[in-house]
Amino acid sequence: MISEAMRRLGDSPSAIRELFEYGRKRKEEIGAENVYDFSLGNPSIPAPESVGDTIVSLVKEKEPCALHGYTSAAGDLAVRQKIASFLSETHSFPVEREMIYMTCGAAASLTVSLHAIAEKGDEAIVLSPYFPEYRVFCEKAGMKVVEVPCREKDFQPDLPAIEKAITPRTKAILINSPNNPTGAVYSEESWRSLSDFLYDFRKKTGRMVFLLCDEPYRELNWTGKTAPFPPALYDAVILCYSFSKSLSLPGERIGYILVGSNCPEKKAVFAAVCGAGRSLGFVCAPALFQYAVAENLGKTGDLSAYRENREILCRALKEAGFEYAPPDGAFYLFLKAPDGDEKTFCARAKEEELLLVPSTSFGCPGYARASYCVSKETVLRSIPAFQKLARFYQGERK
Repeated sequence: MISEAMRRLGDSPSAIRELFEYGRKRKEEIGAENVYDFSLGNPSIPAPESVGDTIVSLVKEKEPCALHGYTSAAGDLAVRQKIASFLSETHSFPVEREMIYMTCGAAASLTVSLHAIAEKGDEAIVLSPYFPEYRVFCEKAGMKVVEVPCREKDFQPDLPAIEKAITPRTKAILINSPNNPTGAVYSEESWRSLSDFLYDFRKKTGRMVFLLCDEPYRELNWTGKTAPFPPALYDAVILCYSFSKSLSLPGERIGYILVGSNCPEKKAVFAAVCGAGRSLGFVCAPALFQYAVAENLGKTGDLSAYRENREILCRALKEAGFEYAPPDGAFYLFLKAPDGDEKTFCARAKEEELLLVPSTSFGCPGYARASYCVSKETVLRSIPAFQKLARFYQGERK
């Protein structure tokens, strides 16, 4: 009568979303100020004022039927041209508007892209720890997920491990930098080493492997180093971008897919993207927000708020005796469970009203993720709770 696979998926909600819903109810019970909710990557800073001004201007000045009507299936051509020009100028690399497909955020971008390239028997390598929905997206596209752990010392890609895992059935490697959940920013050396290996693999086997680059956190980079633009380093790139984090618009679901201008058979690849979007019903991304983001390219909310939260939280956790991966980007901190048991650790944190996501969901045991895109006040109020949690694990138990 129904799809059992979809029923099971619906009955097993995301651990992140489940914890977020718990936090929402808990706030109603004891007051939001008493719950330290580090569960969801939901931006806490407002969108730039220019975004609101743009929307007001569009509503006032653009003819209503044009403003709220359908665009081309792949997105408004003028919007795609503005994005292409912005990317070309920013990264000194040619980007073509005909290779841009507007989407309902990064989730749609990834889902469409995977369906565009997947064939029966294909495998997708995901670098763990990874965003849990990657598995859902890949398996829905019919691809087998192959987890390859990153180096634990710095959570950079482990090239020897990738070399062991890749097979003639590998169709794509999913890359997420800055990374959710670790906050790691992949170095240029990591990018170049991976690109060189994939070129060599293609030369030896005749098999082209796509780099499927998930980039919603590109602007949230605290290293001071410019992040490489993937198509400039490797040709078979499909880049998935969202304005959710940079412009603080997660609920508006707006982003794009970019097929690199140097991608082999790029027209066929883009046609497959269009076909996948059509088959999944992801055509004509929200028109109002297509027009709005096109006028705000390169702008961000006040990202210094996240940087400050990062500094406060890192300092407090270090003083309390916790170990964590230094978060160089995004707004996540990957905290090591003191006894290696992430589930027990997160359950114990809950007793202090600290909502942390166990790393089980991310394909990497022994850690908990804290999303610090919360108010500064929440971070400051949470410090005594973290200190109490540390004392518990240090043996000073009541």
